[in-house]
Amino acid sequence: MRKIWRYLALPLIGFATFVFLNNTSLLAPQLSGKPVLLAHRGIAQRFDPVGVTNDTCTASRMQPPTHGYLENTIASMLASFEAGADIVELDVHPTKDGHFAVFHDWTLDCRTDGHGVTREQSMSLLKTLDIGYGYTADGGKTYPFRGRGVGLMPSLAEVLEIFPDRLFLINVKSNVPDEGLKLGAFLNDLLPARRATLMVYGGDRPIAALRSLVPGLKTMSRTSLKGCLLRYIAYGWTGAMPDECYSMPVFVPINVAPWLWGWPNRFLDRVNSVGSIVFVVGPYHGGDFSTGMDNIEELSRLPEGYDGGVLTNEIEMVASWLRSRK
Repeated sequence: MRKIWRYLALPLIGFATFVFLNNTSLLAPQLSGKPVLLAHRGIAQRFDPVGVTNDTCTASRMQPPTHGYLENTIASMLASFEAGADIVELDVHPTKDGHFAVFHDWTLDCRTDGHGVTREQSMSLLKTLDIGYGYTADGGKTYPFRGRGVGLMPSLAEVLEIFPDRLFLINVKSNVPDEGLKLGAFLNDLLPARRATLMVYGGDRPIAALRSLVPGLKTMSRTSLKGCLLRYIAYGWTGAMPDECYSMPVFVPINVAPWLWGWPNRFLDRVNSVGSIVFVVGPYHGGDFSTGMDNIEELSRLPEGYDGGVLTNEIEMVASWLRSRK
């Protein structure tokens, strides 16, 4: 055994040294300390997340309001940018008259005074609805936003016209390939410089269709994200980036980040080198990846000087806390 060890010792030490030097942040570019802040749905009314499913009407379990903004509205987006957001995430649905409505829910019945599937309506009809109609914090005794949300559902074209230079992350709310093709046609009509300010994520099938139609656009689906992170954990120690990691927003749960080779400096540098951008999100516990960095405990886990992206549902608090951290 001693003889075998004598032959293996130097190669093993050399391999360990290579892995360390290739992944240590000590030799990587230093972080600037200026995170990129992504406001999930803009400034929105918060709700109790316990037990929420895809069919839960979150407007009916709103927490007592502390501000007057409704998610996915122009006013909410403007307030988010003014609070310190670099990027705003928004949700879109195609309409039957060829537009894209900026609205979260698959159906209208929860938040609005309308009924039916959102994408089965015209944009002109959606513009007549009260999107604050269903919000209540006391089980239906009062509706503080009823009557205040009439006409506030914007189209995607309207958002891009009002905020011509701002960055957005667009969420496709279905898994229908045709939606990716429709969105791709819309994006291809934009100037290249404008298109470069947009990213898209959503279902595997529409994102695959969109990616084929709009080369170079940063896109992500659940499958591509898992493929990127799992393959990087498997062989990222070599410095190689998986194909799935190219040209995409990479959502990294804060409890997964320490498992990524070269975290933080090397990893961020490698992701940037393949035209992608990292967004740290809340801890992953087997659900989806849209949980935000929404409290001080989670934010405190960010590395010193971190300059990647941060996804949050609490942009005002997060921007203020990160400024005070400097």
